[in-house]
Amino acid sequence: MRIVVALGGNALLKRGEAMTADVQRRNIRVAAEALAPVAKEHQLVISHGNGPQVGLLALQGAAYKPDEAYPLDVLGAETEGMIGYMIEQELGNLLPFEVPFATLLTMVEVDGDDPGFKDPTKFVGPVYDKGDADRLKAEKGWVFKLDGAKWRRVVPSPLPKRIFEIRPIRWLLEHKTIVICAGGGGIPTMYKPGADRTLIGVEAVIDKDLCSELLARDLEADLLIMATDAQAVFTGWGTPDQKAIHKASPSAISNYKFPAGSMGPKVDAACHFATKTGKVAAIGALADIGGIVRGEKGTLISTSYDAVSWHG
Repeated sequence: MRIVVALGGNALLKRGEAMTADVQRRNIRVAAEALAPVAKEHQLVISHGNGPQVGLLALQGAAYKPDEAYPLDVLGAETEGMIGYMIEQELGNLLPFEVPFATLLTMVEVDGDDPGFKDPTKFVGPVYDKGDADRLKAEKGWVFKLDGAKWRRVVPSPLPKRIFEIRPIRWLLEHKTIVICAGGGGIPTMYKPGADRTLIGVEAVIDKDLCSELLARDLEADLLIMATDAQAVFTGWGTPDQKAIHKASPSAISNYKFPAGSMGPKVDAACHFATKTGKVAAIGALADIGGIVRGEKGTLISTSYDAVSWHG
């Protein structure tokens, strides 16, 4: 099978952990151990989050004058290279030497009129106490929203329209390469208004799961997996009545509401992929990827399912 796996941010950096290279490498090593058995049996494409990494680079850029700071599209490109390098190395240490890898800087087109630019929602960077958030808002003009009990910077999150590097990604897959691409939702770009095919970067972050869904459709993947820190999609999360969904049709799972800041985009992306392709999209824990591929673990969404079935 051709499988696209979107690694959640927890695969790279867990909440509260120091944003050091050693910590990220240790987490990626754990991810690689889960992915290696899948890569031995199936064709694998990997995407990943990059919110904390982009935020770290932005903080480092604060040492420059405001007009010298690097924009988000450039920071996104930097993190794609950094994270891809670590994934290649850690996964390569577990697979035969002959297995080829490639990390692609992936530009993704967005629409300049996308409503996402008017309402920033995408979290990037670390969490702050309210006092620090207010200070940074005043100093840098950043927008902050609550992320749990802390405050975190938010930026626009327009919808992905087109993945520019889709042709070389297909070529690499035809040559048995494990491809790491569309990291952080890809590098947001758009054609300059009024110009003749002049592509420019955009100060935004594209949702990783929505971009991974587009990637999976474009590649005609057999399975899309969104790996996170939850074993499945739960109803009543955090209450005594919480239940884990095992299988559901897009229409059945759409009867439930999920948080926009966590599971909501994953469910939306899974439903879109399943509806458009007739194939399976899955959401579950990174450690359970083998079981998810076998259809035993996680939450599986497909038009072939009639209603909701539950784990346990």
